[in-house]
Amino acid sequence: MEMQTGRAGEAYSQEIRRVTAYSRTQESGAVSAEKETEKGSSVQNKAENRDRAAFSRDTDILKMSEDDRAALVKSLQEDLDNQMARFTNMMTQVFQKQGITAASVQNDGFWKFMASGNYVVDAKTKAEAQAAISEDGYWGVSQTSQRIFDFARAVAGEDADKMREMQAAVEKGFRQAEQAWGGSLPAISGETHSAINRLFDEYYAQYEE
Repeated sequence: MEMQTGRAGEAYSQEIRRVTAYSRTQESGAVSAEKETEKGSSVQNKAENRDRAAFSRDTDILKMSEDDRAALVKSLQEDLDNQMARFTNMMTQVFQKQGITAASVQNDGFWKFMASGNYVVDAKTKAEAQAAISEDGYWGVSQTSQRIFDFARAVAGEDADKMREMQAAVEKGFRQAEQAWGGSLPAISGETHSAINRLFDEYYAQYEE
């Protein structure tokens, strides 16, 4: 599990960046949706829904074998990588239609440009971003914090010390996301951060009883 722990900070950072990106997208000025964009968004949503790695809430991660937990972590990481690649490709295409070169939004330049808000999105994309970060949305506070915590728990299992290492990786992820963003993260990121810490506190409490 050492490799999973080592990559956790970057994985968490990607989750957080995605949340902040959706937050900024739903704040951006909207223009009339084009049929081509609507079609592309529809395909994008179907692809994301297909690739999302999920596990039953009836599954007790703490009772899984280390090999099974390692497989779950690998699946979650691959899912996140696929979704992140799709999202950045989609937004890069949006930028290019507005005369913004792909070279100017590579790597962390992409996130800093997202943070700037100096672009417009079609009405459909804006509405989808609003839904994504809503209370019940996949990138909303509740689901994102639970997903990040479940990732940590899948790595640590019943090892409370390892779980503290994973919590430290979460903190590292937030710092990396803020650095990539080029400044303070949107409010939703702070709310997600607090929700994650509550989940960790609940986890530790069971060992203190």
